[in-house]
Amino acid sequence: MLRTKGARISAAVASAAALALTVTSCSGGTTASDEPASTDNPVTLTVTTFGSMGLDALYEQYEDENPGVTIDATNIDTGGNALTDWKTKQAAGSGLPDVQAVEEGWLGQVMSVSDTFVDLRDHGASDIQDDWVPWKSAQATDPDGRIIGYGTDIGPQGICYNGVLLEEAGLPSDRAEVAELLGGADATWEDFFSAGKDYESATGKAWYDQSGFVWNAMVNQLPEGYYKADGSLNIEGNTELRQRWDLLADAAASGLSAAQTQWDWGKGQAFVDGSFATFICPGWMLGVVKGQVEAAGGVAESGWDFADVFPGGPANWGGTFLTVPEQSEHPAEAAKLAQWLTNAQSQAAAFEAAGTFPSNIEAQSDPMVTGQNELTAFFNDAPIGEILGNRAQGVEAQFKGADDSVIQEQVFGPATIALDRGTDGASAWDSALETLTNLDIK
Repeated sequence: MLRTKGARISAAVASAAALALTVTSCSGGTTASDEPASTDNPVTLTVTTFGSMGLDALYEQYEDENPGVTIDATNIDTGGNALTDWKTKQAAGSGLPDVQAVEEGWLGQVMSVSDTFVDLRDHGASDIQDDWVPWKSAQATDPDGRIIGYGTDIGPQGICYNGVLLEEAGLPSDRAEVAELLGGADATWEDFFSAGKDYESATGKAWYDQSGFVWNAMVNQLPEGYYKADGSLNIEGNTELRQRWDLLADAAASGLSAAQTQWDWGKGQAFVDGSFATFICPGWMLGVVKGQVEAAGGVAESGWDFADVFPGGPANWGGTFLTVPEQSEHPAEAAKLAQWLTNAQSQAAAFEAAGTFPSNIEAQSDPMVTGQNELTAFFNDAPIGEILGNRAQGVEAQFKGADDSVIQEQVFGPATIALDRGTDGASAWDSALETLTNLDIK
C-alpha cells in the first residue's frame, strides 16, 4: 500500500548539510538486489520529491500494476530544503531513497558526484533517451556519458496575472491583450516594468510579489548565467547581468514589488487580497498558484489567468530529474519506477494534476496536456498546455555550475530582499559580491 509523508528540514539538518559534500558510493552496509519484485518477493521503494510534481496518483497506479511493490514517498516542501536533505544524506553516505528527485539548479553539485548515482544505461536508458527534448537528456548525462536521471518536467515560463485587478486599474484583462501590453512577441523587461509602473500609478499597489523570482527568471534567460559554459564564475564584470540588476532595482524602488516572503505569501492570502497583480509562472508554478489561492479560501473567480508572453523571450526555470542513488537496495526496480514515472502517459497525467510541463516529447501533444482540465478551468480556461508549448520554443538549457543554487539563494537571495526593503541597487549589488567573496565560491 502506498505511504506518503510530508517533510521539512530542521535547523540541525541544515547545519549538517553545511559540511563539505562527501563523494561516496557506499550503501550504508546494505546489499543491492536486482531480483524482480513480486507477491513472493515484496519490495518497498522509497521516493523523495519536492514541491508540486503531480505524482501521488501515479504512485497508486504503479502499485496496482506491479504487485509486490510498495512505494514509500516523501515530498519535501521546497527545492531548497530538498537540496539540503540530499546533501546531508549524500555526505553521510546513507539515508538516500531508492528514487531521488533532483532539481535542475542542483545539477552542478550532483554532477560532481555523478558516480554515486546508478548509470541508467544499465537499465535501458540509451534506448529511450530520445523520448525527451534533447537538451533535457543532455543535462542528465555526465562527462563520461553516464545517464543518471530521467527527465520529468521542464519550466518554460509565461506570466500569470489577475484580470480583475488589471480591469480595476483600467488596463486590459483579455490574455491576448495582456500579452500585447507586456510587449507581445518582442516583450522586454523594460516593457514589463513599464506596464507595472502604469499599474502602480493607477492603484498604488505592487505589480509582482517579490524581486527574487523575477531576478531568477532574468538570470536563467541569459545564454550564460552565474557560470560560463567552461565552469568559471560569470558575475563580476558581467555587464548583461548588471544591466538586468539595475532594471530590477529601479522597479523595486518604484514600488512594483510587494516584498512578499518567498514560498509564504501569508498562507496564500496575498494571492486573493490584491497584494500584487502579476506573477512569474514556469509551468510547475501554476499548481502552486492554484494551491495558494485555494488555501486562502479563494476560487477560480479570484481572477487569475495565464498569458502567452514572457519578457526577454524564451526562458526555462527549473525542471526535475528522477535519479537512482547507488545506495539503493533495489536499483533495477528503482530504475523501472523512475522510467515509468517519466514516460509519456505519466508525464501527461502529472501535468493534468500540477501543471508540470512535460520534457517527454510525446507527452507534450497528449490531450491531457493540450486539453482542458481543473487547472485550466482555474486559470479562466486558459489553454495552458498550448501556451507552455509556445513558451518552450527556443528554450536552451543554461549551464549550471557547482554552486549555482548557492549563489541564487545565499548571494542574490538576501540582495533581492534588500532591494524590496529599500536598499539602492548599487549597494545591494556590492553586498552580493561581498557575500560571494566571503563564501569563497569559485
